[in-house]
Amino acid sequence: MFLLSSNSVLAGDANVLGVKVDPLGERQYRIAVTLSHGDTGWDHYANVWLVFDEDGKLIGERVLHHPHVNEQPFTRSLTLTIPEPVRLITIKGQDSVHGTDGKMMVVELPPSP
Repeated sequence: MFLLSSNSVLAGDANVLGVKVDPLGERQYRIAVTLSHGDTGWDHYANVWLVFDEDGKLIGERVLHHPHVNEQPFTRSLTLTIPEPVRLITIKGQDSVHGTDGKMMVVELPPSP
């Protein structure tokens, strides 16, 4: 029998658990994303979440500058100007080992005041 165990495997993917979008006016939105990932330290952690338009074009990212080993799940925000005619955005979490293989969310933008 061969058994292999690694903290990198146990940490899993960066999963998006929730997204809150608040319109600020003039196509600006405050996007708060809640991520879950079994961060183990600098060698394997959720390092960014990404915002894509309906065509799959990257339109924003929130870099996560350090591991959140003892803070799971966690929420971080980004203010982003989203161009017309984008109505739906896709949020993907990314970790430093597995990339963007985790759970993502598609969110409809609320009307801008």
